[in-house]
Amino acid sequence: MSKDRGIFRMILTNFLKSFRPRQIRGNLMGKDNHGNQYFEIPKDQSIGRRRPSRWFVPQETDDFEREMPAEWEAWLRGRRDEPPTEKELLKNLAISELKKKNAAELQQKEPSGTPKPTKEDSKPFPKYEDYEDFPGKPPKR
Repeated sequence: MSKDRGIFRMILTNFLKSFRPRQIRGNLMGKDNHGNQYFEIPKDQSIGRRRPSRWFVPQETDDFEREMPAEWEAWLRGRRDEPPTEKELLKNLAISELKKKNAAELQQKEPSGTPKPTKEDSKPFPKYEDYEDFPGKPPKR
């Protein structure tokens, strides 16, 4: 009989816990330079949430295909635990701007892209007397 009371007590406590208010709105974790806002509801093992819920709200509500910094995308997909810091975002933005500037300078120096190989650069494939030139034909001697 005591086991029955334990089961009824467990059912009753779970029923009462189901009326407890849940967190629906997330905590604002940060913003990026495009104006997107990033939110998270932390994991809570007691209610069965093993992973945090993460999402973003774009500045323009209809534009979900907008660019997103790689750091924030990694955080949203759960590849990193902590959201990126402002310092980290600014550092990576400066690096990308420097790369764009260097690429533009290289484009001005060599407008056609990669240089074409000259006749001196290209060498024919080496031919050896012991090996076949074409499969099935004996080597020339």
